[in-house]
Amino acid sequence: MPIHPNAFHAARSRWGAGRAKSDPADSYMPADYLRTDGHRLRRLRPLDSVTCELQALVRMRDDHVTARTAATNQLHALLEAHWPGANAIFSRLGSTIALAFLHDYPTPESAVRLGEARLAMFCRRHSYRGGRTPAELLQRLRGAAIAPVGVDPIVLAELVRAQTMLIESALNTIAQLDAAIGALLLSHPKAALLAPLPRIGEINLAQIIAEIGPLLVRCDTADQAAAGCGVAPITRQSGKSRNVQFRFSSNARARVALTCFADNSRHSSPWARHPYTTARPRGIRHPHAIRIVARAWLRVIWACRHTNTTYDPARHAGETRHAA
Repeated sequence: MPIHPNAFHAARSRWGAGRAKSDPADSYMPADYLRTDGHRLRRLRPLDSVTCELQALVRMRDDHVTARTAATNQLHALLEAHWPGANAIFSRLGSTIALAFLHDYPTPESAVRLGEARLAMFCRRHSYRGGRTPAELLQRLRGAAIAPVGVDPIVLAELVRAQTMLIESALNTIAQLDAAIGALLLSHPKAALLAPLPRIGEINLAQIIAEIGPLLVRCDTADQAAAGCGVAPITRQSGKSRNVQFRFSSNARARVALTCFADNSRHSSPWARHPYTTARPRGIRHPHAIRIVARAWLRVIWACRHTNTTYDPARHAGETRHAA
C-alpha cells in the first residue's frame, strides 16, 4: 500500500516528540501506521502487461518527439546564423521536404544556380503540398537576410547534413514507434471503448489508455481521477481566506494527454465546445478553459471504463442536446 511521504511525516509525532531516527523505528512506524490508518489507503495492484507495454511505448515516443524538437531548434539556430534563406523557404523546418532541400542544398553557394524550373522539379519529386508556387518559394529564399559572417562552405555542409541526419533518425524512430503503438492498441481490451471519442486519434488514444487508465483503476471517483490528472483546481482555505489555484502535484503526462484530446474535441463536438465558449468571455484563459473541458470529458471516460460501455454520441445526452 503506497503511503505519501508528506502524510507519513505529519504522523511521525504519534510515536514521540523527539526527532530520533533509527532503522527499527523506521520499520515499526509504517507498519503501525498501516494498522491504524489502513482503511484510508488503497492496495496497489500492478498493471496488466498490455497497459505496461503501451505505457512504455508511449513514453518512449514522447522522449523522441522532445529530442526531435530540440534537434530542429538547433538546426534553426545553425541556419539563422549561417544561411537564413533555408529557414524561410518552407514553413516547417522539420518537414520531410525541408530536410530533403537541405540535403541537396546545404549551403548558400550550392543554391546559387537554383532557378524556378529546377525548384519546380524538386517540389514535384518530393510531392510538395504547401500551396506556394516555385516563384514564391524562390522569392522567400532570395529575400531572406544574408549572414554577416559565414563559415567555410565545406564545414557548413557537414554541420547541416549532420543535423538533418539527426532529425531524420528521430523521425524514423517516431514512425516505428507509431506503428508499434497502433499494433499493440488493437490488442488492448479498453481501446474499443474510447475509440469513437471525437477527434481522439490513434496516438492520443494510446496516451489516454496508458496514462489515465491506471488512475481510473486506482481512484474511487471521477473527481479523484480529475485531481490526479491535474485538470481539477486545488482550494486552500483558512478562515476568511480562500484561494483556488492550479494543481501542480499531479500526473503531468496524464494531464497533457487529456488536455490535448479536450482541445481537439471542441472543434467537432458541440457539447465540448459549449463550456469552452462560455468560459472564455468570463476572462478565463485558454489553458484554464481547456482544463474545464477535460474535466467534463474525464467523467465520460470514467463512465465508459467502469460500465464497460463503448462511447456512443447518440447515447450522450449532453452531446445530443447541444447538437440539436
